[in-house]
Amino acid sequence: MLSFISFSSQHTDSTYHRSTRHHPDVEDLMDVDDDDFSGSEPKLTCPGETITSSQAFMRGHGTYVDKEDVIASVVGTVERVNKLVTVRAIRTRYNPEVGDLVVGRITEVQPRRWKVDANSRQDAILMLSSVNLPGGVQRRKLESDELQMRNFFEEGDLLVAEVQAFFSDGAMSLHTRSLKYGKLRNGQLVTVPPILVRRLKSHFISLPCGVDLILGLNGYIWVSKQAKDNDQGEEGFDAEAVYSNQNDDIDNATRAAISRVGNIIRVFADHFVPLTDTLLLEAYEWVIEQEGDAKYLLLGDTGDALVAAMSIRG
Repeated sequence: MLSFISFSSQHTDSTYHRSTRHHPDVEDLMDVDDDDFSGSEPKLTCPGETITSSQAFMRGHGTYVDKEDVIASVVGTVERVNKLVTVRAIRTRYNPEVGDLVVGRITEVQPRRWKVDANSRQDAILMLSSVNLPGGVQRRKLESDELQMRNFFEEGDLLVAEVQAFFSDGAMSLHTRSLKYGKLRNGQLVTVPPILVRRLKSHFISLPCGVDLILGLNGYIWVSKQAKDNDQGEEGFDAEAVYSNQNDDIDNATRAAISRVGNIIRVFADHFVPLTDTLLLEAYEWVIEQEGDAKYLLLGDTGDALVAAMSIRG
């Protein structure tokens, strides 16, 4: 005959967790990392730098394990998702997602499609069926439209588009079927690392100085003359303006403002400062207060002073 004897529990759950012991080094790493990851500022790391303990966290991309330590293998920012620690490299190609806003350059015109340089691992594809026809006509694209593809976009043209989908080989499929997308004019292109462009509610920014910004998530930023309000409406759709290669007349004050904003972005990129609409507006106001020309922003002292002033305000 079998008999069962019940034993009293020696530890409650709370007592057990309090009595659980770790190696002192592991406890220190866990405490430090929880504080670091909870902060809003990203932590910058270098190759060979110890991030945390492999017993406390799991390693992700940009890391490797050596003697129970998770060590960074690239220069970048440390990111954490639950117990997974990764390092997002600073100098890397753009990793696209569906719905991203990108700025690109046409590299080749092919049958019923354009190839677009979007700062990614491979060129993006803009299909003829994914663009607006002149006049905003909604109809199926014909052979006559294919013969006029160079009237829409040709090699060297800059455009803003949205990532619609991905092909089987991983290439991006873009579209410009919105009136706010299409060919870019009246400005200059500034290139920054894609990691510095944060996801915002809107990547179309209008500054009070008469300058428009398009922050492409692929690291391509378009700084241009401010567009008129009536150019954005459905009734204001003009084929000559949308697909024109001719820039408008820009006065000297607007040219200077475009140069200032472009140089501000270059300074922030050199100092690895993430870009936001609020930061760019405050930086432009600071530059105006200094009463300096746009070219002085690229000098070391002025650029350092700008970044220091923005860090104090932030």
